[in-house]
Amino acid sequence: MKISLPKTDLLSFKNLKKLNRLPFVLSFREKILFSFFSLLFILGIILFIISFYLAHTEIVPAHWGIIKEGVVGQPRFINPIYADTNDPDRDLVELIFSGLMKYDAQGKIVLDAAKSYEVLEKGKVYEVELKKNIYFHDNTPLTADDVIFTIKTIQNPSFKSPLLKRWLGVEVEKISDYKIRFVLQNPYPEFLENLTVKILPAHIWRNISPENFPLAIYNLKPIGSGPFKFESLQQDSSGLINSITLSVFKNYFAEKPFIQKITFFFFKNQQSLISAANSGLIDSFLLPLTVQNHFSNLKLYTFKSPRYFALFINLGKNKTLDKPEIRTALNYIIDRKKIIGEVFDKKGLEEISPFLPEIFSIQKPGISTPNLEKAKTLLKNNDFQLIDGKWVKAEKEVKMKFTKDLTVGSEGKEVENLQECLAKFPEIYPEGEVTGYFGKKTKVAVIRLQEKYFEEILKPSGLTQGNGRVGPATREKLNEICIVSPAQNIPFKINIITGDETVLTALGNAVKSQLEKFGIETTLEILPLNKLKQDIIQKRNYDVLLFGQVLGLLPDPFAFWHSSQREYPGLNFSNYKNKNLDKLLEKIRVESDINKKKELISEAQEIFLEDMPAIILGSPDFIYYANPKIKGIEEGIIITPSQRFNQISKWYIKSKRAFKK
Repeated sequence: MKISLPKTDLLSFKNLKKLNRLPFVLSFREKILFSFFSLLFILGIILFIISFYLAHTEIVPAHWGIIKEGVVGQPRFINPIYADTNDPDRDLVELIFSGLMKYDAQGKIVLDAAKSYEVLEKGKVYEVELKKNIYFHDNTPLTADDVIFTIKTIQNPSFKSPLLKRWLGVEVEKISDYKIRFVLQNPYPEFLENLTVKILPAHIWRNISPENFPLAIYNLKPIGSGPFKFESLQQDSSGLINSITLSVFKNYFAEKPFIQKITFFFFKNQQSLISAANSGLIDSFLLPLTVQNHFSNLKLYTFKSPRYFALFINLGKNKTLDKPEIRTALNYIIDRKKIIGEVFDKKGLEEISPFLPEIFSIQKPGISTPNLEKAKTLLKNNDFQLIDGKWVKAEKEVKMKFTKDLTVGSEGKEVENLQECLAKFPEIYPEGEVTGYFGKKTKVAVIRLQEKYFEEILKPSGLTQGNGRVGPATREKLNEICIVSPAQNIPFKINIITGDETVLTALGNAVKSQLEKFGIETTLEILPLNKLKQDIIQKRNYDVLLFGQVLGLLPDPFAFWHSSQREYPGLNFSNYKNKNLDKLLEKIRVESDINKKKELISEAQEIFLEDMPAIILGSPDFIYYANPKIKGIEEGIIITPSQRFNQISKWYIKSKRAFKK
């Protein structure tokens, strides 16, 4: 049986016409209900669309924005082979150039321009393959020729690169246009850090002589292969650079930055930079921790670093400090927590070991400081006394000793001693001649001595006048009165030399205050940094040097404590020598197994702490201030301030929603 339903067409013109009459048909109450449910229906559709959009999209950074970065100092060489000595140069090089390798946010070495690398021949050969999509900012491809040119330029003494020492003995060979071989004299696992050096474009620099290299315009208008390229430079009427603007490089081979431009503003000193920050003229900047400003409108970021400041004791220069017990006493006096609080605004690590256990995850020494009672015991055990609040060493009286009979014609050292003693009494030996020969003048002087002490020398022997002969009674008196040096209390004095940088000066004053409070007389000599390096450090002309040292992120303490590094340009500032430590340091630098390396470093640490050739003060953080609008800044571990930019591609100002991938 077939059933047919009436045909309806709700969308027909006729039915639509009926719908138009609906408002006239419905009652007032029905109109209200109809409008209400219609609104609910429309809102439901809107909410569904919004919910669908939110569920299938996410907030992501947008390619937009400019950062205004403040820096103290002037750029001189925006050039990888020279930039190592000037912070403004290093900042700009970090953004404009790329290296074979780079550091990530946690201080690990990762690939940059290198596609891959291989370690061969038990660590003596490194073969690196380049990525093929890398271009310099003038759109010239980066190849093996550029890498080889950069390394050979550094290795050429005529160019006077501060990086020269790192590349001594390294041979670099071209395998193909995109593959390079590095041959080392000895295995060196830390060689990967060398490969973070930034690469110069050979086609730009190849025909520039060593003499003209520092003068080339490309030192201030550089061409690199990094995420940002040089755009413009502004100078004042005197030639000082006010600002340099970088813009994002659209053909950058890696993750392209979201920030489109960075303008660096250069300031003469910290105070002018701080003033600009308070006025809102700059968005971000890095300051030494001794400048304890708190900017309410800025966010503070801290970066750990494998560096430390220390008192380097020049062994052999000051006899008192040559004793390990005395150096250990100084170690117990220093209140590191107070230094980190007062000098570094509580942003840093208390360290007593130069191997930085907290950075490199090795066993931390179980030594608690300060410990003033232990310090006092060590000093007292070494003949020091606390007198009127000052530590002094009681020096005993030193006398000459006469053992022979002396008479006219005698000669030698004992006659010299006799003449020196007699010369201290002008009424006895007015001539004061010290010849080592017992002559007539000496005999007359001895007679005067005998007659002056008649009761003690002549009378017991039944003599009525002197005979000029040094016999038992005369010797006894000479041994009593012939004093080389009288008993005296010698103050415990320490002379510290450091540079005129803000951090060094603040540290020097803090250490001086602590030592003087304990009772040790301390002088602090502050010199211009250039003079300190050239006249003092190079010549090792100091008792105690207050200075800093920076380690690599792959630990290799050889350069700082091996005895072969005691003379300039070595970095063993303490003139320290220990055969057992030398052997350990030699093993550490060739050991590729990280766990075995840490075991060796822990052994080296024990030897260091037993000898205490330097007093490690602490490892401060780097502090970076940035406008809260700048997002994506990741705190981590960096070696130099410029490495705050090693994750610049993740920084952003604006965001947007995008469909999830």
